[in-house]
Amino acid sequence: MWFLAGCTDSGAGTDTSAELRADGAAPAGYRDVEEALSGDDFERWFELKRQLRKNFDDICGDTFCEGDYTNLQSLSLRCSVSVGTGAFRSCIWLFAGSYEAVRPATGSFEVNQRFFRCKLPIAGTPGALLDALLAAGDDPPLERKLPGGERSIYDALGDCL
Repeated sequence: MWFLAGCTDSGAGTDTSAELRADGAAPAGYRDVEEALSGDDFERWFELKRQLRKNFDDICGDTFCEGDYTNLQSLSLRCSVSVGTGAFRSCIWLFAGSYEAVRPATGSFEVNQRFFRCKLPIAGTPGALLDALLAAGDDPPLERKLPGGERSIYDALGDCL
């Protein structure tokens, strides 16, 4: 149940009212992209995530996985979108990696682990992103320029990993 609170007229012809939920909390302004998609776009989103993970696995050994964390694994790709406009607000791709060493005296392991939270410069709408990254072409989705920008997800990962 929603209530309208604080109705005023600013004189500029804009409504400056704020909606409140029955419990007094402000309504959500953003939600997970997976909650916002439906039909074909929902299926295409999961196809994009599968392709990005595969693209990452295909190049990891020659790029991001050459340092201390040779076993980097993709954990999750998450994005938020505006409830009002459906446009992306922010996206992160989470990774984990580790390296281990046997302690000679005890046979136990010393484990060094790290999590990476990579911000992705994704803008626009999910439909535009899906159209751009899933379109036919020679470049894999990971390496394609993102809509409205000059960078790819690969570029953003280079800054993060």
